[in-house]
Amino acid sequence: MSKSSVLLEVAQFKSTQTPPRFAYLSSQSYVLALVSLPGHYAASASAPANTIDIFDKTTLQGVQTLSGHDVATTSLHGVENIAGIFGRSLMSSGRDGSVKIWDTRTNSYSIKMTNLGASRALLCCDISPDGMTVAAGTEIQGEDALILYWDPRRPAAPLRTHGSTHSDDITTMCFAHADLGMPRNTLLSASSDGLVSTSNADETDEDEAVLHVGNWGCSISQAGWIQASSGVKIWAASDMETFSTWTHELDLCQSLDIRSPVLHGKRTWVTDYLVGCARNPNTPDTLGVFAGSNEGDISLLSNANLAVPGAPWYLHNTWSLGHAGIVRSLLWDHESNVLVTGGEDTKINVWPSLSPEVQSDDGAMDVDLNPRKRHLDQDDAQVGN
Repeated sequence: MSKSSVLLEVAQFKSTQTPPRFAYLSSQSYVLALVSLPGHYAASASAPANTIDIFDKTTLQGVQTLSGHDVATTSLHGVENIAGIFGRSLMSSGRDGSVKIWDTRTNSYSIKMTNLGASRALLCCDISPDGMTVAAGTEIQGEDALILYWDPRRPAAPLRTHGSTHSDDITTMCFAHADLGMPRNTLLSASSDGLVSTSNADETDEDEAVLHVGNWGCSISQAGWIQASSGVKIWAASDMETFSTWTHELDLCQSLDIRSPVLHGKRTWVTDYLVGCARNPNTPDTLGVFAGSNEGDISLLSNANLAVPGAPWYLHNTWSLGHAGIVRSLLWDHESNVLVTGGEDTKINVWPSLSPEVQSDDGAMDVDLNPRKRHLDQDDAQVGN
């Protein structure tokens, strides 16, 4: 574990109190995930509702509610390409063992990927950049935790199943996009078994599919890709509020308690948990690290050099007095230049622009994470991206 790092306030620090716009889920549920769609935001609800609410971006009025998944909706994604059909769509996974592509025009799903006859709870999913491969990770059943691969054009059963990559609940699935310089269809996965893994999603032989493995030795709740010139390619976070960075070959660079960088003085910030991380397309070397407090406040942090243990951290923004309790999900919407957050208080807040050092002029980006995972049962569904 790296030694404690210093937290410094940037010169253009910005603090925002009280969100100018907010809404509530149609059910009295936790807001588990947020996604940007054309003209709308989508938000998934915890059990027992498990629904997906659609809100108008301008007014934040609820316009539609999708049924979600039986038992729990575990992840929610905005996808640009499905089987060669382009256009922003909504994809979700659930404990009912399915991945669904939603058609908001019909208020139902247009594609439902299943594993008929051997259904397992799915905790996470993602789709390849070319839209031809969907991958999902299961919870452990017996001694097996599986990565399932589908061709969305043939959704009735997986193309293949890999069962030896991980030995416990698989919490993250994340394909590398072309701008990361990774081989085609490289899949990042992480698990409660403490392993971070990269695989070739096109390889049918599982023994040949795994490219690299890193053992962090703690239960991993979320992970994602980093576009950085320092050689760091991957970040990960644990259930114990530790944070790490890795090379593309999964050599460990940093490992620290994300609560250790604190600021005391004219301004105070103390992190209680990690909400998630996001890449800024205009400053790709800077990973946005969003931290939360138990009171419901949020901050944006960055690290001076993710490849160097003990490198200083910087505080860019804080958003406060918007939530009562834990913030479960967030969306960094660059196109609208806002931050959207969702909490255990069933509330969705839309906050004003970020500090100039991390602003972007165009593009919308979902937070690059499998949103904050906690150990929850069927009555209190786990978070999933």
